Amino acid sequence: MRVIGGKAKGTLLKAPPRQLIRPTTSVVKEAIFSILENTASCWDRVLDLYAGSGALGIEALSRQAEWADFVERSRKCCDIIKYNLDRVRLLAKAHIYCCSASKAVAFLSNNYDIIFMDPPYSDPSVGNLLATIANSKLLGENTTIVICHANRFPLSSDYDGLHLAKQRHYGDTFISIYQGEG
Repeated sequence: MRVIGGKAKGTLLKAPPRQLIRPTTSVVKEAIFSILENTASCWDRVLDLYAGSGALGIEALSRQAEWADFVERSRKCCDIIKYNLDRVRLLAKAHIYCCSASKAVAFLSNNYDIIFMDPPYSDPSVGNLLATIANSKLLGENTTIVICHANRFPLSSDYDGLHLAKQRHYGDTFISIYQGEG
């Protein structure tokens, strides 16, 4: 798994064992960042929920983000995120929260420009978490939310002011992009 763009392009990232995460493929990562380059107006502050290895947040930092918060439940994955951030020399631009995504959404109070959600495909609660985020302090005026998910738990097209702006499909991975109405 490598950083595919920006100042850390080509850097190999350490990945947790496969039983802990499902890594985002390079094709899906390329698609996500291609969509973001055409839809997200600001990349200053990024939140990477279900961060795994930290690949999506690190990719954003490598490109143009000023700050990234990483949220991951697994202590082993949190240690790997720290290792990867240090490897790409971006540790000073990030904070790692080793807790569940729902717990982090309850206590984080920053506005984010981009929120990445890449939960386990077996997690049926993604829609509920998205509804919670829609009513949280995490959303700024132009927040873009990127969700990687399987189609077995379909998401709604609207969540209290968030609407589905784009959706792409790559194998069993769906990328859903949500934006606010403002």
